[in-house]
Amino acid sequence: MKKYLEIILTIVICILGIFIGLSKGFNLSETQIHTLKVIGIMAGISVLYCFLVGEISRNNSQMDKLWSVLPIFYTWIIAFNGNFNFRLVIIAILVTFWGVRLTYNFAKKGAYSIKFWSGEEDYRWKILRNKGLFKNKIVWGLFDLCFISFYQNFIVLAICFPAVAIMDSNAGFGIFDAVAIFLAIMFLLIETIADIEQMKFHTKKKELLKDGSKLEDIETPYNLGFNTTGLWSRSRHPNYLGEQGFWVSIYVFTLACGVNHYFAFNWSIFACLLLILLFLGSSTLGEAISSSKYPMYQDYQKKTSKYIPLWKFKI
Repeated sequence: MKKYLEIILTIVICILGIFIGLSKGFNLSETQIHTLKVIGIMAGISVLYCFLVGEISRNNSQMDKLWSVLPIFYTWIIAFNGNFNFRLVIIAILVTFWGVRLTYNFAKKGAYSIKFWSGEEDYRWKILRNKGLFKNKIVWGLFDLCFISFYQNFIVLAICFPAVAIMDSNAGFGIFDAVAIFLAIMFLLIETIADIEQMKFHTKKKELLKDGSKLEDIETPYNLGFNTTGLWSRSRHPNYLGEQGFWVSIYVFTLACGVNHYFAFNWSIFACLLLILLFLGSSTLGEAISSSKYPMYQDYQKKTSKYIPLWKFKI
């Protein structure tokens, strides 16, 4: 019941935020419209690439490979068309650090290959393809086109919209800019630490299982099967917290530019809200898989916060 209330509450908040943000319209300049056309064409090409290559190769992680790369290009194109406005350059630099870190982390998992269509596929796609209606190739193809290829590409494009929203702003550098930079760096560090801890945990777990030992026979906490160390002892998804928080931080830059119509709301807010919804779905799927694999995971869910690091998990 708690899980469903969380989903409903998140959806309601997102719908309200999107409605308030879009209620005053767009009022975009020619420069902003031109920029949106350029990056929109790039996103469209990416949709076709992800769908066609994913279906032909049966590796549906094509968008996963581009997730951390496309925003770098988008934000630098926005900065270029915005005459390298200082605020836009700062955003592009922050996004570049975010993208390089995420790309490197994904590469360590074997996601990239000389054969660009191959590489390690996200385990969740493999599981989902063999469940219920998704076993039908037509149903899976539609899911691949609409969600994996189009929807995710749209979100990756949209999370860069706050930079588009402030392209024509002449507002000076202020307190909200400083807050946005601080938050972006903080969330980037949280995401980085969480990924390092996760990699160390699963690398050690694999080493302990190499000799054929059973999971329950290896040392604690590796015998649980899932990570409960470091940030993961206080949050079930600290990496997701960092990812969502980073892009909300990018939106905070709009607060300094006078483009908001109702306090903190403008048309570009829907992007980070849709991202939050995406991670809500992703975390729900991931936790369902973990609960089916590891007996103690449900206890971990009850005792540990989903995102915000709070009380420490104890077995």
